[in-house]
Amino acid sequence: MSASSARTSPARRALRAGLATVAAAAAAGALGGCSSGPAGSPSPPPSHAPASSSSSASATGAAVLDERARGTTVRVAPGTLVVVRLHGAYWSTPASSNPRVLTPIGGGTSASATCPPGRGCGTSSVRFTALRPGAVHITARRDSCGEAMRCPPGQGRYDVTVTVT
Repeated sequence: MSASSARTSPARRALRAGLATVAAAAAAGALGGCSSGPAGSPSPPPSHAPASSSSSASATGAAVLDERARGTTVRVAPGTLVVVRLHGAYWSTPASSNPRVLTPIGGGTSASATCPPGRGCGTSSVRFTALRPGAVHITARRDSCGEAMRCPPGQGRYDVTVTVT
């Protein structure tokens, strides 16, 4: 172990590892371009995960969530980086129901430059930091699931419960 790594706190190493994970995932998404299915369908396909399912943050100290996490409960510790990345530019920016428990630290919607018109390629993402114990909902909405396509029932709302313990 080098002298400089011995001086780095475990929290700082976890944050760096989490940010490296986010950067790698963003690079992989950028290389994939617009990966929608048939015209107007979201990518990846929406999940029908049961509301009682549960997961927790990865060993890197970050929890990365996407459409497959919809309806689940995620448990994290204070200081954990929570990244929500929804595939499709039609999603609103995900929001926390209580910023005192889970506060946003950046995000927004980005469209893919290589996307055919009307496909909604891109991502709506946000990074949060878990501050203190409590339970919050991360929510996002969309009215359109493709060019001039209303979302079918259950596909226009994203809701994940995050429990900070």
